[in-house]
Amino acid sequence: MNLLRQEALLVLAALTALAGAVLPASVLRGTPAAAYVSTVALVAVIVCASVRAASHAERIAHRLGDPYGTMILTLSAVLVEVVVLSLVMFHAHSPTLARDTIYAAVMLDINGILGLAALLGGIKHGEQSYNDDSARTYSVMILTAMAVSMVVPEFVPQRAWRAYSIFTIVAMVTLYAVFLRMQTGPHSYFFSYSYPEKRRKRSERAAQAHPVRAAVALLGASIVLIGVLAELMSRSLAASLAELDVPAAVPAIVVALISASPEILTALRAALANRMQAVVNIALGASLSTVILTVPVIEALALITGLPFEMAMTPIQTLMVLVTLVVTAINLNDGQTNAIEGMTHFVLFATFLMLAALGI
Repeated sequence: MNLLRQEALLVLAALTALAGAVLPASVLRGTPAAAYVSTVALVAVIVCASVRAASHAERIAHRLGDPYGTMILTLSAVLVEVVVLSLVMFHAHSPTLARDTIYAAVMLDINGILGLAALLGGIKHGEQSYNDDSARTYSVMILTAMAVSMVVPEFVPQRAWRAYSIFTIVAMVTLYAVFLRMQTGPHSYFFSYSYPEKRRKRSERAAQAHPVRAAVALLGASIVLIGVLAELMSRSLAASLAELDVPAAVPAIVVALISASPEILTALRAALANRMQAVVNIALGASLSTVILTVPVIEALALITGLPFEMAMTPIQTLMVLVTLVVTAINLNDGQTNAIEGMTHFVLFATFLMLAALGI
């Protein structure tokens, strides 16, 4: 009973998935109103399941410590994103959905999560310290990955796209393998920062002593439930969008928000606890993992299935990414963040939302 109380959100997700499998399609998406309600409800339940997935990943992360901890957190978020994005792509039949989702995720992770965390943390603590080696490493790798996979394709002719797509898959996998070796090997100190230890509550110590195997099992169950719910949500979302005149970026933002929602809570808790290194690792690490892992998976799916696919960013998307990474490089070059730096990122995030609302 204690486990059921702790995992109430996962129980809710399981019951929702069971109801979606039993109920006829007409109940979930037979009418526009049913499709709207089903989509909103399913997105809310998926976010709840994602929060529990992040909680179990965080428990594993505490046992492993940095940099392995934040690596587990970001990889679990990317896995959720890949599952949801792949299923939505199959039902939406939008060639730009993967591109728009990756772009939205980068804007949300860097400008939204990092901006809000630095803003709130700066208001509470003033300047917050972190290891600037991590910020430089993340920034240059994000810029390289996005240039290779999402800027250069604009100049690749149609007859050569398959060959370049295969090259991109190999390049991203190789880049991530080298980064992973660096993050967990001789340069692991780039991604950690020594904070003075604080006395922890007994409940926190007990949580960290919880068996890792149980957390791994529950994390796996969360991912499976998210996949089942995402399949249901992708169908109701397609039915909803067929009836509504909404900006094309809405499905991409929904997918990005689902995968980033647990990271937002984790990053804000870390910022308010004056642990900015965790925020940098989560925000920039999630952005890098989204580009460097989602791109090869989606490109491979497109090559295998023949789904329409377009990864080249639009000019305004390229400009926003470039400005974001330049601002990031300037703000995160001294080992300390403050509220002003957080506000600059948050204004860029607001600009991204405004452009999305205008359909640009």
